[in-house]
Amino acid sequence: MKINQAGIDLIKQFEGCKSTSYQDSVGVWTIGYGATGDDIVAGLTWTPEQIDDRLHQDLARFEEGVQNLLSNPDVNENQFSSLVCFSYNLGLQSLAKSHLLIYTNSGHYIAASLQFAKWDMAGGVVLPGLVKRRLAEKELYCS
Repeated sequence: MKINQAGIDLIKQFEGCKSTSYQDSVGVWTIGYGATGDDIVAGLTWTPEQIDDRLHQDLARFEEGVQNLLSNPDVNENQFSSLVCFSYNLGLQSLAKSHLLIYTNSGHYIAASLQFAKWDMAGGVVLPGLVKRRLAEKELYCS
């Protein structure tokens, strides 16, 4: 399964796009559409092509990771896409240990959808942008 356009649009909307590296709200070096990693350092600048290439590489990694965590074959495209978006922002480890995944895998989709709102903090602080993002992910999941 692949992330759909609605999921990609959600990632792009909430991540924004910056061609020069910056530190996010918790001090992680970031560039492009929220790309992080050991290769992202201070003073880095990317072309639009590099930004798009990295987005596609990262999406493939998160698609595979979410697919590996799912045991429910009935998950639909929007549910899958919202889980990829969630993981893109928080990491696959966060999804792996979440009730969001447990409820999704057990087919309890309403209970799962209520879990998005619990992931609205960065650095121990509720961030309005994360509140909005989790609501958008929930809406995609439920559609």
